[in-house]
Amino acid sequence: MDTKTLSLKHLETSICYLRAHMITIGISKGLSHPDTIKYSQELDILLNKYQKIKSK
Repeated sequence: MDTKTLSLKHLETSICYLRAHMITIGISKGLSHPDTIKYSQELDILLNKYQKIKSK
């Protein structure tokens, strides 16, 4: 596997983990809770990185 593929796989794993964690926090604390928003913003960053690598 090349580095691009490994980077994408790593990001996919991180995105899935963070998404699941954000959903759990959102359900337990509410969608507007600062923790939920923090995880949502972190997820946005990872998704943007993923999209940038994918488009190269």
